[in-house]
Amino acid sequence: MTDEEKQDENQIDADQPAAVGLVAEYKDKWLRAVADYQNLKKDTAKDKENWIKFANAGLIMELLPILNHFKEAIKHVPETEKETDWVVGIFHIKKQLEDFLGQLGITEIKTIGEKFNPEFHEAISQKEVEGKEPDEIVEEVLPGYLMHDKVIEPAKVIVSK
Repeated sequence: MTDEEKQDENQIDADQPAAVGLVAEYKDKWLRAVADYQNLKKDTAKDKENWIKFANAGLIMELLPILNHFKEAIKHVPETEKETDWVVGIFHIKKQLEDFLGQLGITEIKTIGEKFNPEFHEAISQKEVEGKEPDEIVEEVLPGYLMHDKVIEPAKVIVSK
């Protein structure tokens, strides 16, 4: 073995602790990068799922006033007219619209008799009502809606004092 080869071998032996430390550092960084990538994949999948769930939110927000108008119109149908064919047809159209929205994950927020919850309800007035606890909802002015358990339109309500 020549002097040069011996010197190279001694250099390798001298560098070994530094190389082991460097390998450990690179391995640690690699493991963190893999973990970061796995987290990114999970977050991206979750974001994609939410995009799909809420992609129709704009269209649904346009349909909700139509449903509200159906509900309001039906309240004013005289009892003598409720069995006529055209009124029954209106009831069926309203039901069809409700079923369609239900398939898209839309549900109506419960109001009357419920305790006021600012996450779901918007109080537009208060009134004194005997036998009702304070902050109990006594009247619904406009219904509110959830989309996949997320509020898209809070219910407008009147609460007891």
